[in-house]
Amino acid sequence: MNYALDPELAPAMAALKAAAAGAPRPARGDWRTVRESASAGLAYLATITPASSGVTTTNFSTRTFDDEGEIGLRWYETTGTATGGAVVYAHGGGMLGGSVDLYDEIVSWYVAQTGVPFLSVELRLAPEAPTSTAMAEDVFSAVMWLRDHSTSLGVDPDRIAVMGDSGGGGPTAGAAILARDRNVPLAKQILVYPMLDDRTSTPGRIPSEFLTWSYDNNYTGWVTLLGEDIGGDSVSPVAAPARLLDVEGLAPAYIEVGDLDIFRDECIAYAGRLAAAGVPVELHVHPGAPHGFERFVPDSSAARRAMADRARAVSSI
Repeated sequence: MNYALDPELAPAMAALKAAAAGAPRPARGDWRTVRESASAGLAYLATITPASSGVTTTNFSTRTFDDEGEIGLRWYETTGTATGGAVVYAHGGGMLGGSVDLYDEIVSWYVAQTGVPFLSVELRLAPEAPTSTAMAEDVFSAVMWLRDHSTSLGVDPDRIAVMGDSGGGGPTAGAAILARDRNVPLAKQILVYPMLDDRTSTPGRIPSEFLTWSYDNNYTGWVTLLGEDIGGDSVSPVAAPARLLDVEGLAPAYIEVGDLDIFRDECIAYAGRLAAAGVPVELHVHPGAPHGFERFVPDSSAARRAMADRARAVSSI
């Protein structure tokens, strides 16, 4: 095999490997330990995310689609933001970890860099989420809340995009499916190394030493969400968008993944299917880059390219 880490990323990966050397790996299916590990990792990444200024936040909430309670929403904006587009954001964490708070720094960075306001969604995570599609429904509920409040927030309801990374990327793509099926226009879906396919649970061709999110962790995330349905024929494409048969009419997509990420093949396949169906697609596959590469080494050339591309995609809505 010819796989190799981007040289600028290698020192950070070596340090991560050394730091984790004495820690026991979570058992396959142990969602509590994976949640704790994922959230701890996100908390660390927040400490090395470039600082932003001039962004204000306001907390809101909306009823869930099933009327079982409320989900938190956090609105980020810069002073003097012009009336126009906005982004609904779904945080990562393997579908069982993470939070709006842990994403404050990175969402603030996007807003500061682009001037585009964001609405971050407090997803109901597995296993507490009542259904496998609840996270996608939560993202869609946030879209509808933003449309309903578009006038007071200075947003054009026809210029709302959805965006998510990793475990938030799957619900983001799922929300785009719901929006199409319910005739709600979306300006764009921005999917950053999204978690799309519950069948990605057995080791592939990428050597394990390059992985920051393992196949075992991925199995744990999916089985915690889907239970005994994982890998079977009854999985909803809203929960696992790689299962979607008819992709025609979905919102234009920006999709990004590293070539040392276990999500690589499912992301490339999804992008290809969208393109074949006439959906505009921008696809980036970053050589020598593992999952979360731009967060681990934010000053690397690869990270700067990726963040500039995302900012451009956001600014285009």
